[in-house]
Amino acid sequence: MYSEIFNIIRKHNEMMRNSIPLIASENLTSELVRKCYLADFGHRYAEGKVGERYYAGCKFIDEVEDLAIRLTKKLFDAEHVNLQPISGVVANLAAFFALTKPGDTVFSISVPCGGHISHDKISAAGLRGLKVVYYPFDVKAMNLDLPATEKLAREVKPELFILGSSLMLFRQPVKEIVEIAEEIEAKVMFDASHVLGLIAGKVYPNPMKEGADVLTASTHKTFFGPQRALILSKESLAKKIDRAVFPGVVSNHHLHSLAGYAIAVMEMLEFGEEYAKQVVKNAKKLAEELYNRNYAVLGEKFGFTETHQIAIDVRSLGGGDPVARKLEAVGIIINKNLLPWDPLESTANPSGIRLGVQEVTRLGMKEEEMISIAEFIDMAIKEKKSFEELRKEISEFRRDFQTVKFTFEECNAYSEL
Repeated sequence: MYSEIFNIIRKHNEMMRNSIPLIASENLTSELVRKCYLADFGHRYAEGKVGERYYAGCKFIDEVEDLAIRLTKKLFDAEHVNLQPISGVVANLAAFFALTKPGDTVFSISVPCGGHISHDKISAAGLRGLKVVYYPFDVKAMNLDLPATEKLAREVKPELFILGSSLMLFRQPVKEIVEIAEEIEAKVMFDASHVLGLIAGKVYPNPMKEGADVLTASTHKTFFGPQRALILSKESLAKKIDRAVFPGVVSNHHLHSLAGYAIAVMEMLEFGEEYAKQVVKNAKKLAEELYNRNYAVLGEKFGFTETHQIAIDVRSLGGGDPVARKLEAVGIIINKNLLPWDPLESTANPSGIRLGVQEVTRLGMKEEEMISIAEFIDMAIKEKKSFEELRKEISEFRRDFQTVKFTFEECNAYSEL
């Protein structure tokens, strides 16, 4: 029976090697990172801090975690690092445990305006017992409305400001929010899950250098790592953060992927700047090409995007769900996405779609390929060719982009079992 699973995985790999992956929250790891998944580390436990474990046999695990911490501090110039959260949501929950108490008020970006669900009352923030107040949002700028935020903050006096988004086109005003927070003695947390690799590559400002108290992030979107997470913080918050992570929300922290993360940090130190610059170039180029083909790409007046993401209003084309399904039928993988004017209940068929170019960039694509991708998207949505014909063209297009780049040893993106 086990062969059935392997056959399904092979079919998935075949689908992906013949598709254009544009999900903004995904990326490929290198073979060096993947090799760590098979290590004996994956069978072991290492509860507690480095050198203070509750299990014996952790000598070499300690060496890897200590190295990963030191490399992370170097990459982000961080005061304190905790690498034990196993997902972005777990990291956020730990930050809420460390920075708030039940009944506290937090400012967060609403889900339709791009905020992550874990920042909201229906997920981690709500489970912590926090009162969630949404930032005033400037839809045209796709960013916070600072004057209105300052006014509301003085009235409400939240204990925590949460920044960072799932739909994140432009730089958020961290310095300005920090100034407001200092005035009312609040803390600032930045969820950098989507832009962690761009911060590492120095094309997006480091929120910790702008005064944020805590940075949380998953490590597998614009970053090169496996699916896990990290927390950076000011040294003054180190004990609170560590205690909130363990024993607060994490027991064992998936040691095989921790080792893979350590290699990913090395890759980022070596190749991150070149990669991140190309990601932003590609995002801008794809956005421009789609806009020139008469798609309602958001953020036109501000250059469409400063990150890896592009957002498009497709209400005139039937909404995000039918557009995403149509693109998937030809091998273009994207996600439907709420936009600021959507009610939360419209998740089945929201107004928008979200594209991300970080994965195709790691496959070696540049601006010229963004022109081709825009043309494929246009032909599929407007049905200028049959889906079968487009699938063949996209498969042919992908033949030259099957290798993971920006690593010490380039490798096949879709290794066979």
